[in-house]
Amino acid sequence: MKVLVIGSGAREHALVTSLLADENVTEVVCAPGNAGIALAVRTCAVDSADPAAIADLSVRESADLVVIGPEVPLVAGAADAVRARGIACFGPSAEAARLEGSKAFAKQVMAEAGVPTSMAHLCTTVDEVASALDQFGPPYVVKDDGLAAGKGVVVTSDRDTALAHARTCLDRSPDAQVVIEEFLDGEEVSLFAITDGLTVVPLQPAQDFKRLADHDEGPNTGGMGAYSPLPWAPPDLVEDITARVLQPMVDAMRHRGTPFVGLLYAGLAMTSRGVRVIEFNARFGDPETQVVLANLRSPLATLLLAAATGRLADVPPLVWQSGYAVTVVIAAAGYPDAPRGGDVVSGLEQAAELVGVEVFHAGTTVLDDGTIASAGGRVLSVTAHGETLARAREHAYSAVDLITLAGSHHRRDIAERAAAGVEG
Repeated sequence: MKVLVIGSGAREHALVTSLLADENVTEVVCAPGNAGIALAVRTCAVDSADPAAIADLSVRESADLVVIGPEVPLVAGAADAVRARGIACFGPSAEAARLEGSKAFAKQVMAEAGVPTSMAHLCTTVDEVASALDQFGPPYVVKDDGLAAGKGVVVTSDRDTALAHARTCLDRSPDAQVVIEEFLDGEEVSLFAITDGLTVVPLQPAQDFKRLADHDEGPNTGGMGAYSPLPWAPPDLVEDITARVLQPMVDAMRHRGTPFVGLLYAGLAMTSRGVRVIEFNARFGDPETQVVLANLRSPLATLLLAAATGRLADVPPLVWQSGYAVTVVIAAAGYPDAPRGGDVVSGLEQAAELVGVEVFHAGTTVLDDGTIASAGGRVLSVTAHGETLARAREHAYSAVDLITLAGSHHRRDIAERAAAGVEG
């Protein structure tokens, strides 16, 4: 099987690595890829926001399976374009991807499916926002209705900050909307599920760290680290979320006539009132993919092809290796507001030589002299496995300490509390 992966981040690097481990895979190609991916497989140029360009490339490459990583091409209809050319594609249609592309749409489907979530108001004016903020009170939760690369959410106790973010969202276009939600307490959980539109196969749960700095301080980012599985989670957590959240959403989308085929990502809060959905994404999450796939031992390409071709019910139960995985994101100077590019990255080979460590590239490029340099906000995801969570952290941070990138920063507390026996 020849697999074409679309995307250029650490998520795609992790996908490529896992796909290469599937004995049924003869070749993996990634477009556009990055400097790290190019060390493992052939890469080629493509405008990943252009569905027609992705479909044309899929035909030229004679791909047996196309795996679309980022949300932008999915919302734009890339999976539809690929399937229209007779090629199996792992990724939802544009209509189904609205679960991520519009938070208002996701709320509507959750209501139809009876899925527990926060109370919310959809606002189109600043006056409506102000009224909603006063109704819910602090902490205030303000979400851009559309795609925002993981940074469209502000959670703050400062009303002026909440209003300012809402105004920024509304100013983006004449028909812009913003969602004001009640604050959900409790630990957050990310749970991925593979689905062919009927059958749902959940993966191991993970927890990611959105805030920029240690102790969950600073602005929201695309994610600064993650770990999986969750030692503090109830043993029936995955089964419960699958039954109450994932399967009802997949069923609701099918009943709408827009079946969801691909990866359904549920961001959840374990509140004092039970599980509540924070958001849905329509693709593998980043950086959770790095840790979830690190523990998966079932052949990934076989699993994704079965979902893409409606045969997921025939796949045997998933196999996971014991232990835990931790990933730490190394971000460029100035991230998330104004990341600086062009800084040389060193120590990559030494870090990758450590037992149980994988260094996944995200925002990297190759300079004329062959050295690796930063070319984006989140530059690397340093991922490590260990039989205990503490050991996985130790391996990950040992590798991080070997890597040098001028002005870079990373969190030192990824999975720290969970490794110490505290939730999250």
